[in-house]
Amino acid sequence: MQYLKRSVTADERAKADRGVRDTVEKTLADIEKRGDAAVRELSIKFDGWDRESYALTSSEKQDCLDQLSGQDLKDIEFAQTQVRNFAQIQRNSMADVEVETLPGVILGHKNLPLNSAGCYVPGGKYPLLASAHMSVITAKVAGVPRVITCAPPFQGKPSPAIVAAQVLAGADEIYALGGIQAVGAMAIGTESIRPVDILVGPGNAFVAEAKRQLFGRVGIDLFAGPTETLVIADEIGCDAELAATDLLGQAEHGPDSPAILLTTSEKLARETMQEIERLLQILPTADYARRAWESYGEVIVAEDAAEMVRIADDIASEHVQVMTADPDFFLNNMTNYGALFLGARTNVSFGDKVIGTNHTLPTKKAARYTGGLWVGKFLKTCTYQKVLTDEASAMIGEYCSRLCALEGFAGHGEQANIRVRRYGHRDVPYAGAAQPLLGAE
Repeated sequence: MQYLKRSVTADERAKADRGVRDTVEKTLADIEKRGDAAVRELSIKFDGWDRESYALTSSEKQDCLDQLSGQDLKDIEFAQTQVRNFAQIQRNSMADVEVETLPGVILGHKNLPLNSAGCYVPGGKYPLLASAHMSVITAKVAGVPRVITCAPPFQGKPSPAIVAAQVLAGADEIYALGGIQAVGAMAIGTESIRPVDILVGPGNAFVAEAKRQLFGRVGIDLFAGPTETLVIADEIGCDAELAATDLLGQAEHGPDSPAILLTTSEKLARETMQEIERLLQILPTADYARRAWESYGEVIVAEDAAEMVRIADDIASEHVQVMTADPDFFLNNMTNYGALFLGARTNVSFGDKVIGTNHTLPTKKAARYTGGLWVGKFLKTCTYQKVLTDEASAMIGEYCSRLCALEGFAGHGEQANIRVRRYGHRDVPYAGAAQPLLGAE
């Protein structure tokens, strides 16, 4: 393995993370203490945005819809149809179960939707309306009855495209709020915003850290930090123009977005680096993309496809775009990734915007232990059990009693023993007790 370009060090990243962590902790404490007043001050400070209520009215929502062309609305509806279709397929794959595992013993589970969800839709830098599709629609397909959204103002007012996407996706409440104040208000609750059960959606480093600190008070989808992309390529499946375009296409998200090229061809690697410099001269978002590439871009040359798999699994990138002679080799062998994009005909932008898979994906190596946002994140799989016969209760009770004795849990054991006595008509001693338990037979 050879590095032709490396990103900033882990120490530099950790230093930046510490500053974000301290800011978020203080801000959330202020929101919890002062509620709407703190949220308003933060909105004015960071977004220059103040109004009597941050909840959009019906007329404001309709006005945003009216500002979009017929083609804009058709395009949004097409993308939302793809997201809804795939979310429904996922939901249909999750069946409730009820089985008789032993004579008279019934076990089962139900997939129950959460009661409320808060969806964050980034929009301060770019109006990322696709995040509304990914979160609101997925929650609604899961059956969540109350889905609220927060998106920051864009250029001094609610973004018509984001609002339209939220309305068409089925959001029940829409707030023009961004940043820590939005996430904190949804999770903690204020005088005007009822708290939710789960927070979902991508955001900047401050939003991601706020979700991390709020986890436990509410559920979260995953730790979604700055966008990451890994392009795996060889000379058969890719060329420098494709590789450079796809790296910069994700690097434009922000100055801290990692973009990595992993290849077996040093020739392709060097040509891609040259092509990136050419594209940075003409890309309208070059300011963001260049800073990301210079600080967080990497170029790695591996010996063969097997080594690329090992390196890619160690990186555990959010997006992994595979443009090689045999993309399915990576599908069949990789284990750590947020989403795979296989072959030169597809790309991360398709997944981000329209193809139907969810674009809220794990970052910062979280792909080692979780996948991305999907309909299952809005469901609780809750178990239940029934014992239908005296014989089954007594039989299970005897096993349970002996196992409780091994652990020294006398009270647990007595729960089993009383049923053996009642339903098995057997004279068993009190579980590990020197004297009969109070109220026992």
